[in-house]
Amino acid sequence: MGPITFTLTGVLVALLVVVLMKLFKTPHAVAPAAAPAEDLANLKPSQARAGDVISIAGAGDNMTDLDFNSDRCTWFQAGQHNWFELSGAYRERRVAMRVDASGDGAVTISTEARQPTLEDLGLSEEDLAQMDERQNTGDSFDFDGKVWMYRMSREVQSTRSDQPQPAGFYCWEFQEQNGAGVISLRKEQAEPFAVTRYRGIPAADVTIYRGTKS
Repeated sequence: MGPITFTLTGVLVALLVVVLMKLFKTPHAVAPAAAPAEDLANLKPSQARAGDVISIAGAGDNMTDLDFNSDRCTWFQAGQHNWFELSGAYRERRVAMRVDASGDGAVTISTEARQPTLEDLGLSEEDLAQMDERQNTGDSFDFDGKVWMYRMSREVQSTRSDQPQPAGFYCWEFQEQNGAGVISLRKEQAEPFAVTRYRGIPAADVTIYRGTKS
């Protein structure tokens, strides 16, 4: 063989040695751990999402189960307080399940065909303005034979699964004294007050059937 052949052979051998050395020196990449598979037979309310079918034992009309397809999900953020709400049609009205995402995962539902008004609550816009200024959790009002304690009032950002842009509104929330009920008052710019009453339910009463919509 001529000198050029020897030179090429030497270069190829040297390259092979370099490649082998790098292979042996480079540690094998660790494959990322696979995400744990969902237990679809035991989904929690906090795992529910738009498109799921939700069944709540004994929460429907005449103590029947409340079954609805959650056609939309809305996420809410008010400072450190976060929650989400799944809603859908039930017997020609809209119902909703709300889940606390920043605390103990408390579950409340709104199922009433008619929601109370600000006048029904015995409150005025001035009352709410004063509560907002005081930010005093000792404030309360009486409604429907119960005492409702002031919990918070502040700007809330919301994002709906069926809308591309987030929205904002001002919100007052009241907790049922010695109970799990919640009354939420929302005020959007140039819109009247919207009142929603929720009642607390055990998370164990909720069954989630996973849908295909993300």
